[in-house]
Amino acid sequence: MEEALLKLKQHFLETVEISEEEWEYISQHFTYKRLKKHQFLIQEGSNVPNEFWIVKGLVKSYFMEDSGKEHILQFAFENYWVSDFQAYQNHGISTLNIDCIEDAEFLVMSFEDREKMCEKVPALANFFRIKSTKGYISLQQRVMGLMKDSAEKRYNDLVQKLPDLIQRVPKKYIASYLGVSRETLSRFSK
Repeated sequence: MEEALLKLKQHFLETVEISEEEWEYISQHFTYKRLKKHQFLIQEGSNVPNEFWIVKGLVKSYFMEDSGKEHILQFAFENYWVSDFQAYQNHGISTLNIDCIEDAEFLVMSFEDREKMCEKVPALANFFRIKSTKGYISLQQRVMGLMKDSAEKRYNDLVQKLPDLIQRVPKKYIASYLGVSRETLSRFSK
């Protein structure tokens, strides 16, 4: 866990300044979690008291239609924060599943601990505000892309923006994320 905490400290320091004393306080509020490929981090219908920082690995956030069709909202990998943020923020029940595509390691923070840390360490509140804003911008770009861009353009943008992701994620998941069939994806992913 020490190595994971050092990575998290560096992650914070890339955005805000935190003193050693503040870091000592912050580091006490995280726990370590390890999951295997195909294990759930969050399941639809469960309480979501935690937010997770990915130390290692890759996950997908998705929901299922009643028909069984899967809709992937997000892929998240090293240095990403992940949760069902609607349920986490509102102390509600998850409407998403978050499943490990690879073996994964996480640092876990509860909602209550986050609130305490942000109150005691204002730089941390600023960090999460910046990350939330970047996440919102990314979501806005994704929704606009789904509405106005062709599937081929969305695929090419994904390849350009996250080339490593294409190598790590099965094609069926990429197709779901782009909102196309595997056959359509195979036509322009050659």
